[in-house]
Amino acid sequence: MTRARDVMHAGAFCIGEDESLMDAARMMRDHGVGALPICGQDQKLKGIITDRDIVLRCLAEGKDPAQMKARELAGHLHCVRADDDIETVLRRMERHQIRRIPVIDGERLVGVISEVDLATGHREGQRLTDQQIIEFMDRMYMKA
Repeated sequence: MTRARDVMHAGAFCIGEDESLMDAARMMRDHGVGALPICGQDQKLKGIITDRDIVLRCLAEGKDPAQMKARELAGHLHCVRADDDIETVLRRMERHQIRRIPVIDGERLVGVISEVDLATGHREGQRLTDQQIIEFMDRMYMKA
């Protein structure tokens, strides 16, 4: 059975909860990603921030990204456990209409799963079937 740990992108980069949105934007640029998990000083996952969050909830509201902290955009967090089966991962992403989901082991971040990870897998034989991908995409993007 395929588990979250089998398809996740391990070694996700975290932005500290006390770091600025400017720091987050630079980190996204430097690592070529559109989202970053937010981790506390205790190294526990506190949230996730996207490039869209920075634009809509900071810049568009006239706030200063150099002054605004990552924790201010943490919001409600959806994540999966490393040992969750792939169906649990798909259901959670579909239910909450999210394209990336952090993976935790205990309370620590161990990776992130994106739509690309679902299609490609990271270990031989650990990608979704073509039918699973089609059904997932239909449920994510064909909702009325």
